[in-house]
Amino acid sequence: MPVVSLRYRFRQALRAPASAAYAWCTDFGPDDGTLFSETTRRTVRRLSEDAIVMTDTTYPGGRPRRIRRLVRLHPGERAWTSTHLDGPFEGSQYWYHVYADGPRSSYLEFVGLRLESRPRALSRAEVARRADECRRSDSTEWRRRLAPALARYLGASQGSRDRS
Repeated sequence: MPVVSLRYRFRQALRAPASAAYAWCTDFGPDDGTLFSETTRRTVRRLSEDAIVMTDTTYPGGRPRRIRRLVRLHPGERAWTSTHLDGPFEGSQYWYHVYADGPRSSYLEFVGLRLESRPRALSRAEVARRADECRRSDSTEWRRRLAPALARYLGASQGSRDRS
């Protein structure tokens, strides 16, 4: 089966200082599944100070799909990478980098390299269309769910760790 390489990127504004945004984004835990539009169960295993294995189970079409990711943290750069170790997008990599955009705001720069097995090779136009679909899906998740959850978390009273 041919493998198609889908490259895409987007930028997401964050209503948070860069250091706070990075800390929130990389504070991975089992409750993270509540942040996503698709039902997700997550387990997190910390391998070292800068390496984490996350296992997400989603249920597309009611059937469980497990994906393990190796996450490498780069706190000095406010960046992290996520590499799919298995699952339908094995070998796919995603780069995240939080940049300051003022004292109380920042933005996330996201770069995706998604590998998809396809029953047939795709034309350049089909690859571009599929990459744009992935970009829209991922950026929508950040715009509608994750960025607002970060803003709510930072605005929450009494320092609650609730990420929902």
